[in-house]
Amino acid sequence: MLQPFTQIQKFGQDNLDATMKALGAFSSNSQAIATETAEFARKSFEQTSSTLEKLIGVQTLDKAVEIQTAYMRGAYDSLVSQSAKIGSLYSTLATETLKPYEGLLSKAA
Repeated sequence: MLQPFTQIQKFGQDNLDATMKALGAFSSNSQAIATETAEFARKSFEQTSSTLEKLIGVQTLDKAVEIQTAYMRGAYDSLVSQSAKIGSLYSTLATETLKPYEGLLSKAA
């Protein structure tokens, strides 16, 4: 009679442990994503401000086009790089968050 009750209790404890591990992984990976996003925003703002300062002091239209072209090229490269980083971080978030639940279904059966 007590055997099924202890199995249910063990299963509940395993679920609780897996949930706590998953929440820890989610929290740390979410923090990494937020930090990376804030750093990208800061760098982007600095780059934009620097480019604006250069454009204010320009004397010719050719030089203005050159500065703006360099800015757009750098901004595009930065965006592509950042997108790859964020994609990798989200992939890690999903993988590490779901990892504690991998063996629970096989244990339940």
